[in-house]
Amino acid sequence: MTRDLGIFAGVILTVAVLSAATLTDVPAAEDAPRSAVLQAQTEAQRIAAGKRLYVQNCMHCHGLNMVNPGNVTFDLREFPRDEKARFVESVTRGKNNMPPWRDVLSADEIDALWAYVRAGGQS
Repeated sequence: MTRDLGIFAGVILTVAVLSAATLTDVPAAEDAPRSAVLQAQTEAQRIAAGKRLYVQNCMHCHGLNMVNPGNVTFDLREFPRDEKARFVESVTRGKNNMPPWRDVLSADEIDALWAYVRAGGQS
């Protein structure tokens, strides 16, 4: 009987170790941070994600494909491509008539929007 308990304990220990290794070696997809997922995207994927965000959040003021419906909002096609910090600041804090988006968009989403703006509204 002691031998059977020893074998049983060994089997239980082996199963526990293998289960723990499986659970820690392969993280679940839902556990991966959203920023890591966005960082792994190609530039084309980032631009496409930025376009989707633009359509959802920006198009009603800045126009379809950044073609401005008038002169009330900034023409994003003219935004300097080397001024990401200015773009992030404007989106995060708002500027003139534009409200701040810091509570709506994550930093990764703003980066995706920047990729779309930098591409000139082309995807």
